[in-house]
Amino acid sequence: MTSLSDLQKDAVARALNLRADIRRFQQTWPTPNAPSELAPAFTWAQLERQLSSLAANPRAALMAPDLVGATRKQAAFKPPEMVLREILCVAGTLMDESFLDVPATPRAASDLGEAPMT
Repeated sequence: MTSLSDLQKDAVARALNLRADIRRFQQTWPTPNAPSELAPAFTWAQLERQLSSLAANPRAALMAPDLVGATRKQAAFKPPEMVLREILCVAGTLMDESFLDVPATPRAASDLGEAPMT
């Protein structure tokens, strides 16, 4: 049997962490026994557009595509309610007026002779 590479070990560790996250979520929020009405369907692009629009400031709005993309990448592996919860967390974060409201300050030059980014 061949041993796993570091990259493979990292992938297995991330998969096991995701599985544990899902198990904890399902223990906390078990699937209801009674059938319930489905929510309306929407696309990831529509979600991104609405989150960008709802963002508290322009810098937060610019983060919406990355946050939606990260949520989308793992959505297929998670229960729908877990994805919903993550979407709500992203929305709350982007709508938080204190999120990314600190003005960017130029970085000082380092000892390596780098120029400050502008």
